[in-house]
Amino acid sequence: MKQIDHNRLDEIVLAARKAADLRAEGYREKALKIYPWICGRCAREFTHANLRELTVHHRDHNHDNNPADGSNWELLCLYCHDNEHQKQIEADRGRTDARTGRTGSATHNPFAALQSLLKQKE
Repeated sequence: MKQIDHNRLDEIVLAARKAADLRAEGYREKALKIYPWICGRCAREFTHANLRELTVHHRDHNHDNNPADGSNWELLCLYCHDNEHQKQIEADRGRTDARTGRTGSATHNPFAALQSLLKQKE
């Protein structure tokens, strides 16, 4: 079995991270100039003091799709950004249908017999 060159692997990972950081820095700066510093989901406002908590979300989840007009970006706070990606992960796992928003697992309706219970009370 061939030995893994951990030093070479570390170099590759480091280079990939540096490239991603440079790419992100470019579109983040552009997005911050185009859009107001407000979270697109919760409407939280940001200032220079807390701007590091405002992130750029790629609507199509493709970090290489960075049109100059910013049409693939939206500014989201850290929490809303994490939530958006969690929804995508769950949709990919089949837990929800991203197109309809319906979940595939919950089928119980706790109020199904409510109408008949209310009629019995009368």
